[in-house]
Amino acid sequence: MSDALGPGDLVLCVNAAPNHVTGEPVPLVAGETYRVLDLWEFACPCGRADALLDVGVGFAWCQSRFRKLPRPKARERVRRTATPKVVEKV
Repeated sequence: MSDALGPGDLVLCVNAAPNHVTGEPVPLVAGETYRVLDLWEFACPCGRADALLDVGVGFAWCQSRFRKLPRPKARERVRRTATPKVVEKV
């Protein structure tokens, strides 16, 4: 799954359970969206992920805590164009 993620991708936190190694609460919020700052190839001790994600909160988190969100699609904007004023000669 680490191939699909990269810096700048949006991820959704789906697991804000306590740290599986120390049992301490994590500062992540379930249902909150985070942007991936960096990705490190690392076999997590839990055995469920092959990478750690840096999302700017704490140090790095197991990839299994997140799900990738699709990138927002660009929308075409309708822009007004300036039209010259018509001036009649008198």
